Amino acid sequence: MSAGRAVGLLLGVAADAAIGDPRRGHPVAIFGKAAQAAERALHRDRRLAGIAYTGLLVGGTVGVGVLAQRLSRRSPVLEAAVTGLATWAVLGGSSLADEGTAMARMLDAGEIDAARVRLRNLCGRDSAVLDGQGLARATVESVAENTSDAVVAPLVWGAIAGVPGLIGYRAANTLDAMVGHRSPRYRNFGWASARLDDVLNLVPSRLAAVLTSACAPVVGGSAGGAWRTWRQDASAHPSPNAGQVEAAFAGALQIRLGGRTVYGHVVEQRPVLGEGRTADAGDVTRSVELSRVIGTVTGVLTAAFALTRGIRRDRRNR
Repeated sequence: MSAGRAVGLLLGVAADAAIGDPRRGHPVAIFGKAAQAAERALHRDRRLAGIAYTGLLVGGTVGVGVLAQRLSRRSPVLEAAVTGLATWAVLGGSSLADEGTAMARMLDAGEIDAARVRLRNLCGRDSAVLDGQGLARATVESVAENTSDAVVAPLVWGAIAGVPGLIGYRAANTLDAMVGHRSPRYRNFGWASARLDDVLNLVPSRLAAVLTSACAPVVGGSAGGAWRTWRQDASAHPSPNAGQVEAAFAGALQIRLGGRTVYGHVVEQRPVLGEGRTADAGDVTRSVELSRVIGTVTGVLTAAFALTRGIRRDRRNR
């Protein structure tokens, strides 16, 4: 029984790399529509309303995961299949790499207007104000952050809690993207979703930073630079988690990230991460390669953790 979860995690990682996201009926998109409907019914400009909203959607998703895991637990093959399907559904590594690669190609060809439009698939920044270097910086930062959020974190929670961990984490992360920002509409209502996502990513984001350092030499990056920049600069970032992996990527690629960041009518002056040169199209390509390597290593490590944990649990139950 101990191998089912581990095999499922590896199957999901392989499926994401080989197939990518489902073309139609993506479970995350379906969840997003349900979340929109729930928001229309529950929205109030109060934290209590947001707590109820977050608890209903994340709790309900976890409940579905618990039921699926219990039904599949008696068969290692079925457990591996269900875990693999859930892992494939929640991972975003392949789509992240596709978007990053497309951005690198456009920037390398000087297609700035097309790159500005494409950046919207990666983040919510005002791309109209960005030049080529600004677009490259925004892309590297988005690839770094989403390597943690959409690859490392779901695998960590899948290794710890199986299917409930996989889909529960993705539900929380999706709600944070939908209502977790500090706009007038969501400052109170989205507070619970934002804080839950922060808590769930505390460990994965730091693991992602460590793995960035370990994997940096594979793409010609600096392991020492990643480690130093992470330790020196990450805490200055306004996010308790995004700054961890963004700082590590900056050091690994020996570039500077951070600085003036525009979201709609909101302008943030973020701290500079790293001491290198300004990012360019080549750095975007290397960030995508680094993200892929981190995803593969994370898949192996989390599967090994799940297998070891399962073996110990089986021995205790004998």
